[in-house]
Amino acid sequence: MSVAATRRLTTAQALVRFLAAQYTERDGVRHRLIAGTWGIFGHGNVAGLGQALVEYRETMPYHQGRNEQAMVHAAVGHARQLGRLSAQAVTTSIGPGATNLVTGAALATINRLPVLLLPGDYFASHAADPLLQQLEHPVEADVSVNDALRPVSRYFDRINRPEALLASALKAMRVLTDPAETGAVTLALPQDVQAEAYDWPEEFFADRIWRVRRPAPDPAELADAVRLIRSAARPLIVAGGGVHHSEAEGALKTLVDATGIPVASTQAGKGALRHDHPADLGGIGHTGTAVSDELARTADLVIGVGTRYSDFTTASGTLFQHPDVRFLNLNITAFDAHKLAAGTLVCDARAGLTALAEALPGHRVDTAYETEYRAGKARWEETVKAVFRADDDGAVPTQTQVLGALDAVVGDEDVVINAAGSLPGDLHKLWRARSPRQYHLEYGYSCMGYEIPAALGVQQAAPGTPVWALVGDGTYLMNPTEIVTAVQENLPVKLVLVQNHGYASIGGLSESVGAERFGTDYRHRVADGSFTGAPLPVDLAANAASLGMDVLRARTVRELREALATARAATRPTCVYVETAPPSAALPAEAWWDVPVAEVSAREAATGARKAYERAVADRRHHL
Repeated sequence: MSVAATRRLTTAQALVRFLAAQYTERDGVRHRLIAGTWGIFGHGNVAGLGQALVEYRETMPYHQGRNEQAMVHAAVGHARQLGRLSAQAVTTSIGPGATNLVTGAALATINRLPVLLLPGDYFASHAADPLLQQLEHPVEADVSVNDALRPVSRYFDRINRPEALLASALKAMRVLTDPAETGAVTLALPQDVQAEAYDWPEEFFADRIWRVRRPAPDPAELADAVRLIRSAARPLIVAGGGVHHSEAEGALKTLVDATGIPVASTQAGKGALRHDHPADLGGIGHTGTAVSDELARTADLVIGVGTRYSDFTTASGTLFQHPDVRFLNLNITAFDAHKLAAGTLVCDARAGLTALAEALPGHRVDTAYETEYRAGKARWEETVKAVFRADDDGAVPTQTQVLGALDAVVGDEDVVINAAGSLPGDLHKLWRARSPRQYHLEYGYSCMGYEIPAALGVQQAAPGTPVWALVGDGTYLMNPTEIVTAVQENLPVKLVLVQNHGYASIGGLSESVGAERFGTDYRHRVADGSFTGAPLPVDLAANAASLGMDVLRARTVRELREALATARAATRPTCVYVETAPPSAALPAEAWWDVPVAEVSAREAATGARKAYERAVADRRHHL
């Protein structure tokens, strides 16, 4: 009897070798599954994974991070740019290094984006107990801080024996590459097990291909879907992030060109159609365009493609007001397909859209409906031009004029990244997406501090592509440290830093719900305890420069245009810093968003806001 070949390696060495041999394949195109590893080393991983990454540095690229949460954001940006076909790993020490992963893990899982987390853990042997940074639980001795990652991970395991990695590593790769299940995957690695040697079967290190499926629609579901579409007079497609993940933009265009059904987009789905396509109506919901929301209120069939219907999309259940509205959801997950009591088409987005187009020969919406939505699109385009336009080049720009100046500079290939603050609302309404990957909004978790590190991951995934991170002052202060990594790795990301002296988005929301903008300004505290004094003497441009960025200060619209053009051509990390003028009231929300208001209060602002709230909430519908 022959003896299977083995190789004696530590657990950490075996894991790195295994990861370097994993590939995805879809439509005949192969990608490396784990393209690199981000890491910050401490006593929980430096002697295990740290040593292994040195040993195999030729086959596993390593990237040095500055903040554990930011490393996850960078990995998420990388995965999204590459359509979830390639991911990155993140390794940390135990203790605060591990718990700092939780926010990033939640963001990845909520947005259905793959990332592999490899936090160090306590001694599996309990030889040193307690050790530095250990959480001692008086009842459950096997609990560690890594257990905080369980609810935000799609797969979690603690590798307490070397041989346990054999099965667990394969399960982890399956989840990372499953389009219906993907998200954060966590393998907690006790530091003694990382360094322990084991005789590994050679088969464990063989190249392995994980084929990413494109499940076709069920014939009966497809027939039902076709009947729904043929019977609808005012259908509306809501394009979500699943369109991009499936690379289904071409299939969507084919269906829309044939049928004339208009398309509105979620934050994740914007760019599913190019902005100048006659049927592209822009964003939908609380931050949507007037034309999208007007049609949504009168649509008799809403066709969701790859969307999970967040409250921003549905205007907290108040948007779809047609008395007989029905829903048809095309989604790769049954969980999302069944939302809003919809008819379902559980399949890959490209496969489903292609099947619908083939099953609807000759079907087209009424000419009057096309004329209506095209006129609404034209009216909205005039709104965009008006808020982008600056009549005085020497004036301080508004935030929307900043976006107008950037719109004039970018090319089709540029990527614009944002996540939180007042910018997402303006971008969703106004940005004219020129290509499927250009509009990169993380709005599932809307995590402040995402933009800069995500830009690094996108730049790694798309070298040579101009990548823009748009941040306000509040977001910048959350997580600027990866600027140092951009400088270290010579990643020429472009940072547009908008200074408006506070949390503009939450400030406006605070005012609308009767909280009087309390605690939302970056200003000196005055005698009554409020923050209404002069702006703080904080120079964020100098901070960015101190971290190694080239910084261009723009004081006027003219200087802003020049600075953006210079930044786009730059080959080093470059920041354009601009202080904006107060916003105008030109772009109110086109649909409601439910933020409950105090039911009783002694303050007039709150009582008035409550009355408005009660009027709005009365329009909520439960679609059954």
